[in-house]
This record gives sequence, structure tokens and C-alpha cells, in this order.
Amino acid sequence: MEPRFIRTLACLLVSIAPVTTLAGEIELPERVRIEGVRVEYRQPGEFLKGERAVNGALVTLVADEPFEIMKRQVTAGEYRLCVEDGACVALASDQAADLPVVGVNWDDAVAYAEWLSRRTGDRWRLPSDVEWALAAGSRFSDDAFQGVDDPANPALRWLQEYQEEAARARAPNPHPRPLGSFGVNENGLYDLSGNVWEWTSTCYVRTRIDPQTGAMTSHENCGARIAEGSHRAYMTAFIRDPKAGACSVGIPPSNLGIRLVREEQGAFSRLRSWIGL
Repeated sequence: MEPRFIRTLACLLVSIAPVTTLAGEIELPERVRIEGVRVEYRQPGEFLKGERAVNGALVTLVADEPFEIMKRQVTAGEYRLCVEDGACVALASDQAADLPVVGVNWDDAVAYAEWLSRRTGDRWRLPSDVEWALAAGSRFSDDAFQGVDDPANPALRWLQEYQEEAARARAPNPHPRPLGSFGVNENGLYDLSGNVWEWTSTCYVRTRIDPQTGAMTSHENCGARIAEGSHRAYMTAFIRDPKAGACSVGIPPSNLGIRLVREEQGAFSRLRSWIGL
């Protein structure tokens, strides 16, 4: 499409668009800017050294590239607007409008982000696992195996992993709670480690490490995605109810919900997003 035509179309649309479209129907979510924060981050996925499971590397992340993320989770009422517009799949059951939306799969979360982008002119998307960890700060949980590891007796590791996961499973009441019930972290975000896990854009990865050379080969499986909360979970992307036994690895989350990142962009990019170019 020619730039001159785009500019002409932009002026026309701006002149005829009702100013109440965004403010009157869609209340823009409160956001927190993440910049310069640091967090210790365990590389996600499954790591096999030969045939033996090992922990992923622990690295220090720094938010050199700032980003904005929703201060709170998307509510059922906000998600319902997307359903009413025909852009999102209806929820399986009625949910209180002012509680965090739950029972959404990865595709539902992406559809909501795309709808919100069209309606606001901003570009919204799911956070990567790295972005989620930076935003979570002290609420980010290291899922490393901490127990005894004997290569000659893998049952010791399995037993320790079971005990650690059983402790994680002692979660609070699984029913969604009012916004803010699980407190605020040092970055100003609410409910990061409550009973609603949040979808990320990051795929499940299996990495094999050659025990002799240390060379690594990885296989990415985007049929499973990382959901973050009080612990990291690897979830089949089409699952809406994690308690149905669809967790790829470990104890399943109590609920699956949505928190989005807003990409910073110039006025022209916002207009292109709004008109669907």
C-alpha cells in the first residue's frame, strides 16, 4: 500500500472516528513500566545430560529494554467484551465480572490480546517468560531441583521431586479471589503468585547436553507453553482447565488467566494497528 494513500486514509479515519470509541467502551488497563530491574532466572524447559535430568542454567536477567505490563490480571468482565464482539470464545461458566478471568487457554489469551490491540490502537501481547520473570521480581519462583541426585539411583530424584511438588500443591483456595487479594510486589504488580497462573508466549523446550563435549541441542515444542504463577508450569496450549490433568510437567496450576504486555510504538504504528494494516 502506497505511503501517500495510507496518510490520506489515516486523515480520513481520524476525522470520522468517534472520540468515544476507546474511552467510552474500553477502559485502558493500568500498566507498570519495567526498566533496569534484575532477577535470578532459571532457564526453562527440560534438560538432559546424557539420559540424566539436570537443572537449567541460572542466569541474571536485567531489563535493559523497558516494557510495560498490566498492573493486574484481565477480569472476566473485560474478557466478556471481547466475547460480545465475536472475537473471543465464550467462557464455559459464568464468572463475576470484577474477578480475574479463568478457564482460558493459550489461544484464548492470544485472541484477547489481538482484540484489545484492534480496539485500542496499542499493540498488546502475551509476555515472554523472561519478561514475566523480570516483572515478577521477588515473586518469581526458581523451579530447580534441590535434592539428592544419584545417577545410579534416579528413584531418589523422583522421590524428592514428588515431595517438592506435593508441597507446591498445597495452594490457597483455588477459587478466583478479588483483585489485590495476593498483594503487590516491589514493581507494583498485583497477584503474581496467587491462584491464577498467567500464560506466556514461551514454548516448552527440551535440551540435550552431550556429557563429553557439553554441546547442547534443543527441540522446541510450541504445543505446550509456559504458564507462570507461584511455580512454573508447562501447559498444553489448548487446555482451559489445568486441573483436568493436562499439565505437561509437574503439579498443575489452580487456574489459567491473562496479563498482557503493551509494546511501545509511535503514533503512525498505532494508527496502522487500529485500522488493521
